[in-house]
Amino acid sequence: MPKKPHVSETPATALLRARGVAFSEHPYEYLEHGGALHSAEVLGLDPFSVIKTLIMQDDKAAPLVVLMHGNRSVSTKNLARQTGAKSVEPCKPEVANRHSGYLVGGTSPFGTRRTMPVYVERTVLALPRIWINGGRRGFLIGIDPKVLTDVLAARPVDCALPL
Repeated sequence: MPKKPHVSETPATALLRARGVAFSEHPYEYLEHGGALHSAEVLGLDPFSVIKTLIMQDDKAAPLVVLMHGNRSVSTKNLARQTGAKSVEPCKPEVANRHSGYLVGGTSPFGTRRTMPVYVERTVLALPRIWINGGRRGFLIGIDPKVLTDVLAARPVDCALPL
């Protein structure tokens, strides 16, 4: 049986281990700008269950995390309405890196440098299992979506749009 490639610890996996959260590791070959659709294809997963971690900011430049299906986009108008902000927009990559402590393409909602409110598309929570970035480019972890509300206190929102 071939040996699984070893993935070194990240702030995300360290946090999950410390909390006693079970997760599976899924390394893959990272493709610049490949996103969740690429990782889903390479790992043979449904892109609806591969969750992307997006760092956004409101009209006051306060950062927030949005967890969305890999094959959906975010209606920033609906998100702003549900979070009480006037507007919401994606952060520039360098700003997102500063807030999260991760490089864009390897952003995990777990173990972020800065504590930020986390919003999750409601239908993500209904999935039996999700795959989400483990804190490094080319590395997903498989977890129970209940972890998002238990560990991150993620608040459900309805803001998904088709890609």
